[in-house]
Order: sequence, then C-alpha cells, then structure tokens
Amino acid sequence: MNDSQQLAAKKAVGKHAAQLVSDGMRVGLGTGSTTAFAIEELGRRIREEGLNIQGAPTSYAAERLGREVGIPIITLDAVSELDLALDGADEVDPKLNLIKGRGGAHTREKVVAALARRFIALVDASKLVNNLGERRPVPVEVLPMAIGPVTHQLETLGARVELRMSIKKDGPVVTDQGFWIVDAQFEKIEDVAGLDQTIKQLPGVLDHGLFVGMASCALVAEENGSVRTLKAV
Repeated sequence: MNDSQQLAAKKAVGKHAAQLVSDGMRVGLGTGSTTAFAIEELGRRIREEGLNIQGAPTSYAAERLGREVGIPIITLDAVSELDLALDGADEVDPKLNLIKGRGGAHTREKVVAALARRFIALVDASKLVNNLGERRPVPVEVLPMAIGPVTHQLETLGARVELRMSIKKDGPVVTDQGFWIVDAQFEKIEDVAGLDQTIKQLPGVLDHGLFVGMASCALVAEENGSVRTLKAV
C-alpha cells in the first residue's frame, strides 16, 4: 500500500466509523491521523445532519480538533461511562490485542477506552500482524528520573529500548502528563497479557501501549477502499 492508498484507506475507515455514532452518544475521540478523519466527519454530521453528541478527547490535539469541527467536549469528570470510543492502532493481532502510542497519547487513550461500552480500533490492512511486536515497538510512558532503571529492566525482558526524541525541538518527547516515552522493540510478543502486567508493575512506569482484550472490534480499510469489520478469533 503506497502513501496515497494509505491516506485514502484512512479516510474511508474514519468516515465509516463516524457513521456508527448516533444521537445522544458520548464518544471517546482518539488521537492520530486515522481518527482525525472520524472526528472531522462527526463535525460534518453535527453541522449538516444535526447530530447531537458529546466527545471525550484522549489528548490536547484531539480536543482541539474536536472543538474546531464543532463537537461539544466533555471531561471524564462529568461521565462514568462512554457509549463508544474510536481510536487508531499501530498493530492489531488476531485476538484484537493492540499496540498503540506512536502519537504518545496511549495512557489517556487507555483510560477512555476502558470507560467505553464499545471500543473500536480504526486501521488499514497494513496494521494487521500475527504477533504484536512484529513491526512496532511498545511505547512505555516513564517518569523522567526512572528512565535508566526502566530501560535496564525492559532490556532484561528482551527488548531493544530507545528514548523517543522530539523532532521539532531538542530533547525527549514529553507527554501530556509530563512523562517521557521509551520505545521497547520486542522480536515477537508471545505472552501479551503477561508482558502487559510485567511492564505495568515496573516502578516509574505510568502505563504502556499494549491494549489487551479491550477492543470490541476493528474496522479495517483495504487498498480498494472497502472497509471490513474484524472480530477476535
């Protein structure tokens, strides 16, 4: 899938996802380029169809885009449950376990996904893998003073670890929570649930990008522009 095909696929799955939202819903608004198309389409439906919804963003970027397109924004202080959460993913395995966090918002994304009755991952076919870790590292959000110890412990688990550096400024990427991110590349993750718990328990770790058993389904855009629904096997 070339760049133009991938962009078309992202648009197709984003628009498709926005059609799953109905009046009165409280919707988790994910972060990233694919979900941005869904957010923009929801804004169009609000303006042109009178759709009445509220959006709970997973990042400052998602909140800003939501406000720009006219989605009424709510905070998690105001809700105990969301009807639906829409978000992208970096990898999806056959059991619908995910790696997320290339955009650095995985901790907030996980909070929002956990509150949703249905959490739907929006991806193109290139994101489907047999085992998590085949192509993408696991982002781990770490207290800055704990970078050294956490890096060492991740390496003992078999990962190649790299501190994520900012592109447009000097220094590491800083999350919305003020933490840093290390990317832990595993050759193949066979025990996803076990690794999930192991990393989560490391002192200094806020959270990580493994989403285990959280997705209700995935919407997958193919090269020809069609969108199919993938359920766990």
